Order: sequence, then structure tokens, then C-alpha cells
Amino acid sequence: MQEKKRRHAKIIELIENNEIQTQGEIVAHLQAAGFDVTQATVSRDIKDLRLIKVSKEGGAPVYTQSHNTQQLRFNEKLTGIFSNSVISIAHAGNIIVVKTLSGAANAAASAIDSIGFEEVLGSIAGDDTIMIVTKNEKDCRYVCSRLSEMRG
Repeated sequence: MQEKKRRHAKIIELIENNEIQTQGEIVAHLQAAGFDVTQATVSRDIKDLRLIKVSKEGGAPVYTQSHNTQQLRFNEKLTGIFSNSVISIAHAGNIIVVKTLSGAANAAASAIDSIGFEEVLGSIAGDDTIMIVTKNEKDCRYVCSRLSEMRG
């Protein structure tokens, strides 16, 4: 997990200091910095970081962040709350059930909601349980995997 955080920080640094137009450029910069990455990894990182492409005046589209730093810090705090309060994550079909410490489900659900998963149709939080409904089983497995990563 530390490696992923370091890689994400490096990607943010790269796009802030360079006009990067392709995933291949990110891969090359990361490899030059000593990261062992593939384009598939970088593609997931771009999605995780919510990077977008914007056109500079008269230039080709370049990667940039789609949210401000304050929002990123807020999300990091929520991720901390999530990882410290979740007891278990299980799924069946297109439904995910997240068990938390007593009274922590709403805060953990807020962390999940802040990610903005396209795959999630909706979620409900009680006192110590969150139920998440995804579009299909494949999306369910993906969201489960991401939540498990957040849990650490």
C-alpha cells in the first residue's frame, strides 16, 4: 500500500510539473524514477486519482487533477476513518455488506460516497452495517477490491 501512495504522489508531482499527454509518458517518467509499473497500473492510478485531460490554449490535452487539494485531504481523512472502523467486507451477487465498529457505519459510508464510484447504484448505512448495491457482479467485485485496499 505504501508503494501505491508513493506512486500516486509521484504521478501528481509529474502532472503538476510537466505537460503530460499520454499514459505512456507517465509510465516512462515513473520508470525513470525507479517505479516498476505497467500501462495497466497507470491506467488504474489515473482512475483512482480522478485525473482528467484538459486542453491548454492552442495545445494538446494534458493530464490534470479533477479536484482541489482541500478535497483530497478531506478524502484522506475519510479513508483513515474507513480503514480504522471497518471490521469486514463481504459480497453476494451485486450487493456488498460492510460491517463496522458500532456507531461508525455513517462515517465509513461517507468515505465510500466521497469516492464517487460509478459502479455503485446506492448505499444505506445503519449503526454498524453498510449495504452497497452495484450495477452488476463484475462491478461488485471491483468495488469490493477497492474497499479492501482502502481498509489496508
